[in-house]
Formats: sequence, structure tokens, C-alpha cells
Amino acid sequence: MILFLLVVLAAVAFEYINGFHDAANAIATVVSTKVLTPRQAIALAAFFNLTGALMGTAVASTIGKGMVDPEVVTMPTIFCALLSAIVWNLITWWLGLPSSSSHALIGGLCGAALASARNDWSVLKWQTGLMPKVVLPMITSPILGFIMGGVLMFLLLVMLRSSTPHSVHSIFGKLQLVSAAWMAHSHGTNDAQKTMGIIALALFTGTQSGAFNGLPGVFNFLHTPEFQIADWVIILCAGTMAAGTAAGGWRIIRTLGHKMVKLQPVHGFAAETTAAVIIQAASSYGIPLSTTHVISTSIMGVGAVKRFSGVKWTVVERIVWAWILTLPITGLISYALARAAHAFD
Repeated sequence: MILFLLVVLAAVAFEYINGFHDAANAIATVVSTKVLTPRQAIALAAFFNLTGALMGTAVASTIGKGMVDPEVVTMPTIFCALLSAIVWNLITWWLGLPSSSSHALIGGLCGAALASARNDWSVLKWQTGLMPKVVLPMITSPILGFIMGGVLMFLLLVMLRSSTPHSVHSIFGKLQLVSAAWMAHSHGTNDAQKTMGIIALALFTGTQSGAFNGLPGVFNFLHTPEFQIADWVIILCAGTMAAGTAAGGWRIIRTLGHKMVKLQPVHGFAAETTAAVIIQAASSYGIPLSTTHVISTSIMGVGAVKRFSGVKWTVVERIVWAWILTLPITGLISYALARAAHAFD
């Protein structure tokens, strides 16, 4: 029971960090274009992250039972996975790099599960989970973000070619409020559910192992003989992500909103709308997408249409390296932690 409480505490810590680490996903452009003040933008993102987090559980189910074989997962497995993801998130946040919290969690879970299974690679669900819902989207979603962001920006430029800069700024200053809210909502539908899946997996593991046997009747809500996402798990994760978002994530906001490309409201609208469409579609299919990858490449695509040389490609290179390294590094960290934990079995 104590280990389960530690897992829940680590999951809440991860969700909170995820909130402020990925706050930039929803509000970097609306802050950089000065449509909203940082305080206003964070309030907007926190509220709509919350509404999104309460919508559905498809992504949570994918994380909880679609990545690795639940039968090999123990409480130490889950704890080590979360610890690995938290460490990587804090490192990339400190460096101001918009890396993927989703991939950090998935990499951590796979590495820890592999260690718990004594290097039995068959416990990783490559064909049904990892390949179609992680690896392929990791490649295709940034490409889609770049292309769709660029195409939408090009179409907007064609449509607005006879408009005055003042009218464009005024119209899209208002429209960007809508696109930023939609981006925050779609982020909640995907990112908050990942921790829901982890806690649900911990509940299933605890029930299967008998860890909750003998507890007073008031704790019956912990017993889940079948994998399911309980209402209290949804509320806990949704609220925690909203609280984390409210704390802000200024280092990453500066990278996305200022360092990579200079944006105006019309560019922010194009980038946010593109990212929101892609993330919302992925959430409906239970794909744990990297919202960070999508919004980052959408901004790149929009910026490239504006002026290709205006994109600071050296900053982009640092971001891409963080993306490439996230899965293997978190996998290795969690593998080492899990091997150390199971050495005491």
C-alpha cells in the first residue's frame, strides 16, 4: 500500500511538471504576439487544459495497457518509469527545450518493464502499440505539423493580401484567443490522459498482486480486477495538470514564442489551429501524441512561409536533438532504476 501511495504521488508530481513543462504548447504564441499577458494566457490554458482532460479516456487506455504487457508490471516498475520521466522533464525544462513529456513517460515505462521482465523484449507491444501509436506518429506528426502549418499560413496570406496590416492584426488578435483555447483543450485531451493510464495501471497491478487485500472497506475503490479509468483518477489528473499549467513554464515559452521565430497574431492563429486539429484527431484514436512536437513544427512551418531564413534553425536543431534522445534516455534511466529496485526482490 505504501508503494502504491508513492506511485500515485510520483504520478501527481509528473502531471504537475507536465502542466508547467507543456504550458508553452498552448500559450507561447499568444504571449509572444502580445494578444494576452502571460498571466491571462496561463489562466486561459489552465482552464481549457482542464476541460480537455475531462473528455474521454482513449489515450489513457493506450498508455495503461497498450504499450507493455500489464502482467509483468509491478509497483516498482511504474515508480521507476515515472521517476525517469520526471528527471528528464526537469532537465529539459531547465535547458528551455520543449521535449515530449509523453515520450518521456512511454520511454520510462518501456525501460522499466523490460528490466522487470528480465530483458524479455516480447513484453513490449511493438506491433499493436509502440509502432503504430508511438514510433510512426513520432515521425509523421511533426511532418504534418510543418506542412499543414505552412499550407494554412500560405492560404491566409493569399486571402489577406489586399487587407491592411492593422485590420489583419485586429482580426487575428481576436481569433487567436479561440485558437489558443482550442490548442489548450486539445492538449488536455491528450496529455492529461497519459497519467490517468499510469495510475489505472497501478490500480490494476495492485489488485492483481493482492497489495490492497485486508484494507478497510473504505478503500474498496482501489480494487480494479479489470483495467479501467476510475472517475477519481480522471478528476485528480485533470486538476493536477491545470494546477501545473497555472504555475507556468517561462523557459520553454521563451524558446517557442521568441527564440525560434518572430510571430504576429495571424501566424500564432495558423500554428495553434494546425496543432489543435492534429492533436484532437490523435486523441480520438487513442494515440498518445507528442503535443510538443506538433506545436513546435507548426510554428516552424508558419515561420518558414513567412520567411525561411527568419526561422532560427540552430534553435530548431537543439530541439530536434532533445526529441531524438527522449525515448532512449528515459528508457535507459528507468531500466537502470528498475534493475536496482528488483535486485532487492
